[in-house]
Amino acid sequence: MSLHGNLLEPDDTRLPVDPAAADLTAGKDPSEVAAGSPSSSIAWAVLAERALDAGESVAAYAYARTGYHRGLDQLRRNGWKGFGPVPWSHEPNQGFLRSCGALLRAATAIGEAPEVERLRTLINDSDPEALAALGVS
Repeated sequence: MSLHGNLLEPDDTRLPVDPAAADLTAGKDPSEVAAGSPSSSIAWAVLAERALDAGESVAAYAYARTGYHRGLDQLRRNGWKGFGPVPWSHEPNQGFLRSCGALLRAATAIGEAPEVERLRTLINDSDPEALAALGVS
């Protein structure tokens, strides 16, 4: 536990590098990346963001929900207890946080208000900087 922060708060959770992120950066189709690496939150986040941009809120919700759950699995495997910092500045965490942001946007689009508030709280509790970085508030 870090002595510079709140002594009751757990240390930051920092996910390992996701090899699928390099495939996406190289321009590989996100559907192929998700099919080849179904545990990759970043692949599902990209699919969700593209669906949102295309006005396909239900598809975006499904993609984002998948990325969110895959991210929760990864966080738990890396010591996260369901709360505590998940820093946006650590790039491998961005797949999970982007999935959360896309899920928030999709939930807004389909009128799922309780989910919107829950996600806003989760993102803010993970890292308040993520809300601004994701363009949600």
